[in-house]
Amino acid sequence: MHNLFFKRRGTQRLNAKVRRGVFLHTFVLLCVLLLLFLPLPAWAAQTQPERTPLTLELLQERLRTPMLREGNLTVDLQKVVIDLRPENASFRDAFYQLLRKELGTKPLGLDLSYALILGDFVGSDLGLRTPLYAKAMSGDKLRGVYAPIFTATEQEELERLRFVCLESLAMSTTGYAYALPNSKDCRSLLGTESTPSSEITVFRGVLTLVQTRFNGEVKFSNTFFLQSVDAQGATFLQPTNWTETRFARPVSFTSANFQQASNFQGSIFFEKANFKKIKFQELADFQGSIFEKTANFNQATFKQLAKFTSGQWQGNADFSDVDFANQAQFTKADFNQFLLLTEATFEQAVSFREVEFNQLVNLQSANILNQADFSDARFATEACLSVSGLTFNSNQAKILGNPGQIGKMFCIPTLQGNQNILRNLGQNFRQQQQVADANELEYTKQRLRLIELGHRLTATNINSATVASLIKLGFSATQAQAIAQRRLVKSFRNSSELLTLADIDLEKYTQLSTDVQQLVARHRLIVGEPLSIGEWLLQAWSWLALSVLLLLSGYGTNFWLVFGVGGLAIAYFGLLFWLVDRCRRLHPVPIIPTSYETISILVSFSVLEFFSLLAIFRNAQQPWLTLGCLLIIIVPVPVALLIRLYQQGRYHDLINVSYFTEDGTFRQLRLLIGRLPVIPRNQTFRERYMPLQSDRRWNWLNYYDFSLNNLVKLGFNDIRLRDEHLPGIISALAWYQWSLGLIYITLVLWTLSRTIPGLNLLIYLK
Repeated sequence: MHNLFFKRRGTQRLNAKVRRGVFLHTFVLLCVLLLLFLPLPAWAAQTQPERTPLTLELLQERLRTPMLREGNLTVDLQKVVIDLRPENASFRDAFYQLLRKELGTKPLGLDLSYALILGDFVGSDLGLRTPLYAKAMSGDKLRGVYAPIFTATEQEELERLRFVCLESLAMSTTGYAYALPNSKDCRSLLGTESTPSSEITVFRGVLTLVQTRFNGEVKFSNTFFLQSVDAQGATFLQPTNWTETRFARPVSFTSANFQQASNFQGSIFFEKANFKKIKFQELADFQGSIFEKTANFNQATFKQLAKFTSGQWQGNADFSDVDFANQAQFTKADFNQFLLLTEATFEQAVSFREVEFNQLVNLQSANILNQADFSDARFATEACLSVSGLTFNSNQAKILGNPGQIGKMFCIPTLQGNQNILRNLGQNFRQQQQVADANELEYTKQRLRLIELGHRLTATNINSATVASLIKLGFSATQAQAIAQRRLVKSFRNSSELLTLADIDLEKYTQLSTDVQQLVARHRLIVGEPLSIGEWLLQAWSWLALSVLLLLSGYGTNFWLVFGVGGLAIAYFGLLFWLVDRCRRLHPVPIIPTSYETISILVSFSVLEFFSLLAIFRNAQQPWLTLGCLLIIIVPVPVALLIRLYQQGRYHDLINVSYFTEDGTFRQLRLLIGRLPVIPRNQTFRERYMPLQSDRRWNWLNYYDFSLNNLVKLGFNDIRLRDEHLPGIISALAWYQWSLGLIYITLVLWTLSRTIPGLNLLIYLK
């Protein structure tokens, strides 16, 4: 019995423990469920507030007692459910009738914030229907005629529409087919007949649609909003129609969600239009719309086709950080101010065909994943495509534009960080056989490289500058000493490391940061490994050679520039050779050319120089620098030799015989690559080469032929200097031009290989 008693007590204790464990487990589970589900009603209440069904009695009460908000009387219909479905037709008709009566006769606003609207919402039935037409005033001045119910201020707002119509009509006559002058109200206001020809709905008060949810279609077509429209966070589940709507005050659709097609075709935004963070799930049609002020589409999302065809943008157009998941069309648009596409993403094709750009197009850090078409686009003098940091892969996407023009429209401030985009853009145009545009980008790349080389040569290197030099740059003595102590331990790798110096408080830190950025921007300060004398000389030589290539040939990208440089040099040396050969002395027996020969050589020289200078000034980016560089090469040495020649005089045998000889065996156009300017010392050659005949009237042409032979290795006759009784200065002058000719013919062939497709396939492998 004793054992049985203890066994029962143990069983009871075990059952009690099991019951306590089950109870504890159940309690914990209930707590978890409460934590999970209790916050849900509060969260749901925030996103979907409790709404009151709108009845006619409630509507009449709200109409009788409008609220005063920001100085405007407003009908408060916040957080209501408005049932406008066909099965509730009686309420729907009364709803429109009551609101139209009050909103049309008084400048009352309408606040539908956080409301739920069931069925189609015909917003154009809420305003005042009024005809628009033009009437000739005093002095034959046209002015719109409007209903007398409008105040003077409201009539001035309506009158703004006529000026926009006139502006759009003027733009359409310049070749841009805008749809606006064909709208009903524009045809009426631009006409001179006094009979009404169209009507427009005027919404006189403020319209507030913050977080409003529309379950049906929304129709505001041909409506003139005299006050602001605020639709932040609104949701449109069905198509919306804002065709030919006019917004006289700022409009905001920030964070709105259009889940079906939205039509803003032919609309006018007189003030700022804010579409920031908006979502267009279907077609977004802004074709022919006009934005008089800034239009902000920052961080917007276009899931389907975005149409901005024939739009006018009088202010800045901000599409920064916009995601175009489908095609975007800006064809025939007009951007009078900046077009900002910073960090925008174009997943499909984007069209800027026949667009007019009057200011900068900012594509910095944008992503072009498909095709961007700039064909027939027109760029003003101040306009360009800023593509710094652009993400563009020429193997997957491409940029289109007019051959020979689009390549000049890209502007890149620095080479650092942009070499990849320059290479991809060049490859893009080479794949399209637009060699001129690819060469233009190559010229831009080398020009930036020249600036970078010059910066390295002339700027102060923080790792090698003396303390005095650092102080001269603007650093304080303490900062200069800190820099000197820091670089003894470890060299600076970038300018930002300057901001880690010790003993610099917050104010000095901010000032030093600004100063360093300004010094770097002005190319007065660099951070890098110090250059030795040999390295500095090599970089200086690279800078000089690159400068000459850019000035004289556009880095092998401009054949007509090379042609102009060669023509000027050929004419110049031809004149010099004629001078040393025909003007030898004045006494005792004068050896000078005839007046006819002098006039002929001077006239021909002037003509050749004129066309050569014309080619230089039409094709060189910096024509005066190009001309100066060429003159430095061809003028000092020949002029010095010429002065020395006439100073010492000429006293030698065969003084009456020309220094120049020609091959008398035959006459033909010859390619004389291996020809030397002086004949060999051999009797056979002396018999073949005969002196030029100075008594011939066309003899002056031979000097140009000799200059052509020396520079281009091409000539009509094989003309050379004789080997007997030849002054060394004349020989030196010929050899100098012949040496320049080797460099020039190399430059010509290199330029041809870069400007003629297929001539040198190696350039496509870069």
